[in-house]
Order: sequence, then C-alpha cells, then structure tokens
Amino acid sequence: MKSLKEFLNAKPLYYDEIDYSRFPRAFEAIKNELEIKPIIHIIGTNGKGSTGRFLALILKANGKKVGHYTSPHIFDFNERFWLNGALASDDELELAHKELLEIFKKTSAEHFIDKLSYFEWATLLACVLFRGCDEWIFEAGLGGEHDATNALPKALSIFTPIGLDHRAFLGDSLDSIATTKLNAMSKNAIISAFFARLDIAKNIAKQKGASLKIAPKCATSNASKIYLKHKSLFLRQNFALALFSAKSLGAKWDKSVLAKMSEFDLQARAQKIYPNLLIDAGHNEHAAKAIKTHLLSTFGKRATTLVFNSFDDKDIKAVLSILAPCLKRILLYTYESCWRKLGTQNAHKIANELGIPCCDFDKTEFLKELKSRKNNFLVFGSFMLVGEFLKDFNGFKKK
Repeated sequence: MKSLKEFLNAKPLYYDEIDYSRFPRAFEAIKNELEIKPIIHIIGTNGKGSTGRFLALILKANGKKVGHYTSPHIFDFNERFWLNGALASDDELELAHKELLEIFKKTSAEHFIDKLSYFEWATLLACVLFRGCDEWIFEAGLGGEHDATNALPKALSIFTPIGLDHRAFLGDSLDSIATTKLNAMSKNAIISAFFARLDIAKNIAKQKGASLKIAPKCATSNASKIYLKHKSLFLRQNFALALFSAKSLGAKWDKSVLAKMSEFDLQARAQKIYPNLLIDAGHNEHAAKAIKTHLLSTFGKRATTLVFNSFDDKDIKAVLSILAPCLKRILLYTYESCWRKLGTQNAHKIANELGIPCCDFDKTEFLKELKSRKNNFLVFGSFMLVGEFLKDFNGFKKK
C-alpha cells in the first residue's frame, strides 16, 4: 500500500478538464462509513481561508472542538487540516489515509481510489480527521456548485467576496461566477456585504427557499477593535463576516471570549515577516485591490518594490494595472513550475507597457536592500510564488 505522500505525488495538482460527477458518486458510496456532520461551507473568490480561520478561532474560544479544512498549502500538505488549534500531524494524516483506503474497500468502491483527484482525496481525509469535532468548516476549492465540498451535507453556507478568476471553469463574467458559487447555497446562508452580485444572491435564495443574511461591513465592538489591531482592512472585513457567522451559530463575543482567542495563524495574508517585507498569496484582481489599499496606507504611493510572478493563464495586466500606483518597480521571481506555465515574459512586457521599471530578481541585491531598509517589498502573485520565495529565504519561514 502506498503511503499518503506517494499516493498524492501520483496525482496531478491541476486538470484541464474536471469530471464533476465523480466525487458525488464516490462520496455516496462511502458516506455511511464517515460519520459525517453537516459542514459550515465557505465559498467565494477571496477571503475564504481567513474567514474560515477566524470563524474556527472564535468557535474554539467558545469551547467548541473545531476542524478547519482549507487550501492550497504553502509549505506542507498538513496546512490544509487545522484540528482545534493545531495542524494535523504526519501520523494523523497517514492513519486517516489508511482508514480511508479501508473504507473504500469495505464498501466495494475501490475503483474510485485512483480516479479521485488530489483535492477530492484531501476533502475525504478531512472528513476522517474531523470526527470528534463539534464544528466542521470546509473551504470550497474551485467554484461552488460543482466543487467536491458541495457534495457534503451543510449546516450553513458562507459567501465571501467574488472576483474574476478561474474563468476557464467558472465563466468570463461576475454574473456567471456568482451564479456558479451561489448555486451551492444551503437553507441557511450568510453573505459578505462586499459580494459583487447581491441581487443574484437574493434571487437564488428565493428560488431555494433559503434564509440569506447579509453580514455587516465591519465589527465595531471593543473586543473586535482590540483583536484586529494592526490587521489589514481586508482581514478586518473577513473577521466581520466570520464573527457574524459565529454568532448565528450561537457563539458569544465579549472580553471573556477574547481572552481565549488565539492569534490569527494563516500565513501570507498581508503578513509582515520583516519590517519592510510583506507577503500575500493573492493572485487575482480582487486580491490586488485589497493589497493595494493596504500598501497605500502602509508604505504610500510609488513606494513598494513588487516581487512578482504569476501563472500565464491569469490576468496579469489587470493585476499589475491595479497595483501600479503603489509600485516603484517590479522584480520578476522565477522558479520551477511543473504543472502550469509561468507568465514571466508576459509580466515583463506588461510592466514595460505600464511604465513600471522591471527586471529579474537578484537574491544578493535583494538581501542588501532589505537589510538596509531603504526599500519596501511585497511578495505577491500566487500561493506557489510565496512558498517558493519563503523556501529560498528559509530564515523568513514561520516556525
């Protein structure tokens, strides 16, 4: 039997085509063996991870045992599975993998094992790992109605803001993207006040007979202000959505709960890892708008050097156009990308068109400038870029 690492290494991370019927059929075959609880389902383009983690932290501070499933990871696969305050260990994951294999054999559904995707297998691992938790928080991967996580029973749907991303699969307009995501709505749903198509959300809620509540734009209590000190505007907005959702689930929020709150522990969300170095795993227009606001308030106009790369299928021009007012220059950071082509050449061309000085990243020069603190830096473009950058500069890796 292959170990979990060997098993996952045999599966591609990305697919040109997706069989949307496969996971529901596999889940139906084994669901009675999973002892699954209705999940809190988080769907959107941006802010899913941070909203889910804030929600998990609030529920944990209220005395609940919580599992939080998120993706992708930056360093280790374990990062996708948060169990009541700690990431799942290698041993826990290996045991869950072995048990999942046995479940498929027990239910005569072995034919699904090799066919299920990397993300689909990870989703089922979370179902095994979270047994014993009071609340299961699952972040959707791609889209909404066709995502593997949408096959799971749901107690609550939470919709974070949307933007243009994954157009090949979700459509080329905000209307189509919103519809695909909102079609995953359960009977109880909460939506961000910053969701771009609230009209579509209300219509779909009416069609489904769902209760849809709009979260406030900000959390204004003293406890919230204390907890959110020094956090970016985007994180504060995501916290407001998480807090409203937690309260809908019966959670309390006051000084006594605040005293039990752990610090936000997801990496690469406008994270300062050096006095003049921010990292952010954003990779689309919506994320660029969010980090732009943070950069202008933190460093000012034309004051940031962007360490950048992106996959070639992303709208690099839109992202760089949004960030342009903040940028002093761009350093293109290259790395080996097995599954998807990097957009290095395209980024260089677009930077020139926008009149932004652009050159290849030089490690020695970067370290010199970083330590002198004469320049401000942002690493931004994708989860993989941030991961590769931090591996290269392992002194910055969060322990």
